[in-house]
Amino acid sequence: MHLHILGICGTLMGSLALLAKELGFSVSGSDQNVYPPMSTQLESHGIELREGYLPENLKPDPDLVMIGNAGLPRGNAAVEYVLERGFDYISGAEWLGRYVLNNRWVIAAAGTHGKTTTASMVAWILEFAGLQPGFLIGGVPRNFSTSARLGPARLEAGPLSAARPPSLFVVEADEYDTSYFDRRSKFLHYRPRTLILNNLEYDHADIFPDLAAIQQQFHLLLRTVPANGLIVRPQQDANLDRVIEQGCWTPIETVGLAQDGPPLWSAVAGGSGFTEFEVHLGGVHQGTVAWQLLGEHNAHNALAAIAAARHVGVKPGVSIAALGQFKGVKRRMELIGDVAASRIYDDFAHHPTAIQTTLHGLRKKVGREEIIAIIEPASHTMRKGVHQHVLTNACLDADHVIWYRPDDVGWDMSQLLRPGQETVQVMDRRERIIDAVVEKLHKPDLPQHFVIMSNGGFGGIHTELVNRLQQSA
Repeated sequence: MHLHILGICGTLMGSLALLAKELGFSVSGSDQNVYPPMSTQLESHGIELREGYLPENLKPDPDLVMIGNAGLPRGNAAVEYVLERGFDYISGAEWLGRYVLNNRWVIAAAGTHGKTTTASMVAWILEFAGLQPGFLIGGVPRNFSTSARLGPARLEAGPLSAARPPSLFVVEADEYDTSYFDRRSKFLHYRPRTLILNNLEYDHADIFPDLAAIQQQFHLLLRTVPANGLIVRPQQDANLDRVIEQGCWTPIETVGLAQDGPPLWSAVAGGSGFTEFEVHLGGVHQGTVAWQLLGEHNAHNALAAIAAARHVGVKPGVSIAALGQFKGVKRRMELIGDVAASRIYDDFAHHPTAIQTTLHGLRKKVGREEIIAIIEPASHTMRKGVHQHVLTNACLDADHVIWYRPDDVGWDMSQLLRPGQETVQVMDRRERIIDAVVEKLHKPDLPQHFVIMSNGGFGGIHTELVNRLQQSA
């Protein structure tokens, strides 16, 4: 069957393309924005990419068209061509539920922050334990060579249980809507048996009018989890409390710091920035995680992953050993350059809380060394200015902040500036940002950490900045 994917370079659609290829589909795709790492990953798997949403890019006629939800509304030339020709079409989330997740034990990681990292942790723990999970993750886990794989199918009949090893599938469960023709959240198609709820904040202002609208979608998600399943959630999250209060039919396990309640699963820091921490279950010490990641938020993610893995039969000690070898995810505080006394990171920050927790974790690790945050407000919510009043506080752990002002930003970013304060700058050209970093901030005799924060491509600034710093070293 020939499957053509519109919007194939999105994190979800690109991963679905890999799964479809593995299932035996002939896969092609088109997109307006083609850039690494997804484009290179697809090409390496022999998937043909076509630039632009032109009707001719769908030829020869496909048997099925998967339509993404980013930049593909009615009026899009490719969408109109699909409808006019009467092609069979489907959303990515529905395709995943129908062709991949059916009759599998689904472990889903949901929430505003940490979905990609937590799902990657779970997948790696299960792999380390020899369970060969399938997975689909909105990023590229560095312990694997791909963002998605099918995993072995479970052929035997009968009910799912941890006692008879099932076919496991780990999925990053996104609350964003499914497509222009299905406005439900994607995760409603996934039907998880083990569900991680990392946190909940207001986001996606382009589709959700308020927090209550998001909470309603999470409530519907809880309605899909069976009574013999498991929900893992933080001990303290008032927004998730409101979701649980609407109805929950599944056992819950809580995670958090030792002083938070205490929760069932707790972490006790043993190293700066949670580079090492103890894991406790019901107050009983299970082991110590010593790993490459940093930050309290990642310790929370790890506890959730350990709890989810235990639900499918993996002992905490095995999970702790696995996390000691966890390498993280591309574009999540990924070190992309190490030049003289300067280190450059790529981070997928899309929300003030993500910015704040990342910078705080780095500050705890590096002490008084200089941190320079270079931030592009790439998400719809950031560009609309929904969180504009908390962005200054989100960056307090950075010594210097450079904001990029896109042409289509919907608010006055100059309000981020403070009279007489030169440590915050707003620039509307990427070239100026690179010049400012290289000419004014690069000090080889002083350790520095440049954190490029964006959930978009940022015009390829990452590579150019590393090259310029190398040239000036």
